[in-house]
Amino acid sequence: MRVASFLRVTALAVGALVATAPLASQDAPPRRLKVADTGLPGIDLGLAPMARLDAIGGRSRLRDREARPAPWVAGRVLVKFRDRGHAEAVAIDPSADAEAAARLYRARGDVEFAQPDYRAHYDFRPNDPLFANQWNLSVLSMERAWDVNPGATSEVIVAVLDGGMAYDTATYQYNARAVSVGTRRYPALGRVTIPFAAAPELTGPSRFVAPRDFIWDDDAPVDLDGHGTHVAGTVGQLTNNGIGVAGMAFNVRLMPVKVIGGDWDFIFGAPNEATTSVVAAGIRYAVDNGADVINMSIGFEGGGPLPAIEEALRYAVDRGVFVTVSAGNSFEDGNPVEPLAEIAARMNGVMSVGAVGRNLDRAHYSSSRTSVEIAAPGGDFRVGGESGGVVQQTYDPIASAVDPLSSPVALYHAPRYDIFGYEAYQGTSMASPHVAGLAALLVQQGVTSPAAIEAAIKRFATDRGAAGRDNDYGFGLISPRETLRGLGLTR
Repeated sequence: MRVASFLRVTALAVGALVATAPLASQDAPPRRLKVADTGLPGIDLGLAPMARLDAIGGRSRLRDREARPAPWVAGRVLVKFRDRGHAEAVAIDPSADAEAAARLYRARGDVEFAQPDYRAHYDFRPNDPLFANQWNLSVLSMERAWDVNPGATSEVIVAVLDGGMAYDTATYQYNARAVSVGTRRYPALGRVTIPFAAAPELTGPSRFVAPRDFIWDDDAPVDLDGHGTHVAGTVGQLTNNGIGVAGMAFNVRLMPVKVIGGDWDFIFGAPNEATTSVVAAGIRYAVDNGADVINMSIGFEGGGPLPAIEEALRYAVDRGVFVTVSAGNSFEDGNPVEPLAEIAARMNGVMSVGAVGRNLDRAHYSSSRTSVEIAAPGGDFRVGGESGGVVQQTYDPIASAVDPLSSPVALYHAPRYDIFGYEAYQGTSMASPHVAGLAALLVQQGVTSPAAIEAAIKRFATDRGAAGRDNDYGFGLISPRETLRGLGLTR
C-alpha cells in the first residue's frame, strides 16, 4: 500500500536524509556498476496480503469461471407470434434449457421466431484475473472504450518521467553508505550486489524505447522505489493475457525516463538530484526521442514560477507531444499552489489531473484549485479501505525493501528488485496516467494535436460537482468511450 503517492522535486529529493559517509572518493569503486546483463525472471507474488480481496461488488473473476452463468436469462424465451407486432417474453420453467424451449416454439405454425433471451456482453472483456479488482477501469467503462480502440498500437510511444521503471533484468553493484534520519542512524552496507528483473506484466518484445536516467546520468533508468513502475502499469500494463491486471493503452511502447531519485538512490550515492533542470532535460529528451505522450506524476516544492519547466513543456507541445501532470496531493495541508499544475492550466496540450476515489468524489488529498483541469481515478483509502486504491504491478514492498528508512535500524538491509506484487496506491500520481493512457488511444485514432487531445478530453468528460468547470474536478471525470467516439474536433 502506498499513501498519497506523489513524487516531489526537492533540493534533496528524499527530504531529511543526511549522509554520514562521503559520496565517493577518487579511489573508490564506481557508485553503480552493471555486473551482468542477465538474471532470473521476476517473481510475482500476486496481490499484496492486505489487498487480497474479492472482486469489487462480488467474487473474483477466477471464482466466476467456476460458476459461469448460462449465456441466457433463465425462466423465459423471446417469441414472435405471427399475429403480433413484436417479440415478447414467454415464461418457461427456470430450470429448463432455454434453447430447447425455443426450438419447441419454433416448431409451431403460429410462431415466426423464438430464441433464448441471451445475455449481452462487451466484445472486449479482458481475461486478466485481477481486472475485477480494478474499480478504476470499471468506473471509466474501459471495456466499452476498448471496443472502440483495443489498447492502441506499438506505433504510439508514452514517456513516463518518474523514478525509473522495472524494465531491465540485470545485476548491479552499489556502494551503500550510512545515513541518518533524525536520531536514527542506518549503517553503511558497503558494496552490495542487487538483482533486478523486468516487471512480468509490463514487459514484451521491443516494449521499451530509449531508456534514460538523469539521476545517474546513464541509460539505465532502473526503478529503486516502485512508483514509476506502478504509474507505467496504469498507462500500459499488459492486458488480456490471462495474468494479473490491465492497463489503459496496453499495446503502446513505453519510454522510461528517470528524473526523480528515491531513498535508495540517495543511499547509493546517485550523482544528481531531482531538480528543475533535471526535469526540464527529461522533457526535452522524451520529445527528441519520439514520445507522443508524456506522463509526469511529479510535483515541485513551493509555489514559485518554473520558467525552465514551462519552456520545456512549450517545446513538447510545439512538437506535437501531449503531456499530463499531477494536480497535487496537499489539499489537507493547506491546499497550496502546485506550480506544475498552474503551468498546465494555462497551456493547451498539457493537462493537470485531479483524483477521485471509488465513489467518484474528489479524493481527500487531491488539490482543489483553478489549476485542476480534469479528474481521473487516483484512489482513496478512506473510501473502501485498501480496495479503494489503484492496483497495478510493482515491487512487493516487504520482500523488496523499497522503503528502507521506514523500518527499524535492526531490520535494515539491502533491497532487491526482482520480487513483484499487485499493490494498491493512492494519489494524483495514479490519476495522471489514466489521462496519459486515454491520450495514447486518441493518438492512435488520429487525433495527434496536443490541443485537440485536451479539447476532446474536456468536451466529453462527465460533469462532477458543481455544474460546469469547478475546482474539484475541473471539466469533469474522463469518459474514454465517449471521447474516442467524439466527432467534429480538429485533428
